[in-house]
Order: sequence, then structure tokens, then C-alpha cells
Amino acid sequence: MIVNNKEICFDELSNKILLGINKAVCKLVEKTAAENGSLIIGNIDGTCKDVPAKKLLKILNQES
Repeated sequence: MIVNNKEICFDELSNKILLGINKAVCKLVEKTAAENGSLIIGNIDGTCKDVPAKKLLKILNQES
């Protein structure tokens, strides 16, 4: 029973951390887009590319 409570607490903490990260990323993209800037985005294959923040903002708005 204790293990289940620890797992539940861990899941709740993980969800809160992910929510905070998502909020921070959205805030960063919004601020950068307002300044007509761009962000460096890493791909799964390890490459990076420069993407305009306004383009990322559109993608984020489509997902939510």
C-alpha cells in the first residue's frame, strides 16, 4: 500500500513539473515572438535548427 501512495505522489509531482515546463516554454515562445525573434530547436536525430518564434507560436496554438 505504501508503494502505491509513493507512486501516486510521484505521478502527481511529475505532472506538476511537466505543467510548469510547458507554461515556461509557452511564455518563452510568446515573448520571443513578440520581439520577432527565433529559437533554436533540437530534433530527435540530434540536429538543431533556427525556427522563427511566430511559427512555433502557431504550432503551440494548434496543439492546445
